[in-house]
Amino acid sequence: MLKSSLGGIAMALSIVLSPVAQAAESIRFAVTDIGGMEELQREFGAFKSALEKATGYDVKFSAVNSRTAAVEAMTAKQVDFVLTGPAEYVVFRDRTKAKVVIGWQRPDYFAQIVTLAEGPVKGVADLKGKKVSFGSVGSTSQHLGPAQALADLGLMYNQDYDPVIVSRNIAVEALIRGDIQAIGMNFTHLQQIRDAFPEQAFTVIARGRDLPNDVLVASPDVPDAMFNKVRDAFIKDGAALIAAVVKGKDNEKYLGGHFLGSVSDKDYDYVRSMYKTIGVNSFGKFVGD
Repeated sequence: MLKSSLGGIAMALSIVLSPVAQAAESIRFAVTDIGGMEELQREFGAFKSALEKATGYDVKFSAVNSRTAAVEAMTAKQVDFVLTGPAEYVVFRDRTKAKVVIGWQRPDYFAQIVTLAEGPVKGVADLKGKKVSFGSVGSTSQHLGPAQALADLGLMYNQDYDPVIVSRNIAVEALIRGDIQAIGMNFTHLQQIRDAFPEQAFTVIARGRDLPNDVLVASPDVPDAMFNKVRDAFIKDGAALIAAVVKGKDNEKYLGGHFLGSVSDKDYDYVRSMYKTIGVNSFGKFVGD
């Protein structure tokens, strides 16, 4: 009789505990620059399957509609891992104490200052007192990076030139009209505007150093065993995972890149210096919020 009762109790416990065990074997994954579940599935569906195979975890997408929402989701313990950019990472770190898992290298990821090849601006010194356009506010490669590239060459933001925030194609039209004298952008964007404006010649008058990598971060609540298992999967199965990542059209920016295991928080001090260049000395919120 006692044996039968114990067996019943054990069965009841297994029924109660099994969903918990299943939940412990899943991870919740978000990307800061992808707003909807449909787009997340389209861009990262193949990667999700590859990561599940590499780790044995059930990967669950968590759609976030903004970088701020991603931080809030991690603070509320609603997401475990987030893929984010360099500028966003420093805010994640400040607000959530997120841990660096792995760097996602983007080849040819650097900021540039672009102007007309046959225009009056021939060098950075010619921009003194002029208007320089930047893209998305707080973007690493369209705002912070280009501003830092100019600062590294002696032109200080909002002092030596007039910074304006204008979307890229509109900025190019303004550049051609002479309303602004230069645009900050990354290498991929320059290729895109050359395709969009084939009749116009552009030139680069300043180029910043290669920017810090995109980074996968983990919530501080992620157990060490889970953190290490995910990190090890990127190191051991990196080729398969990167091949899955670049199946997404927007993820073609990672073509030729690698997952970097040696990335640490101090690698993003350069980004912190960019924030300071534009006059932001604390990292608890995103620029423009």
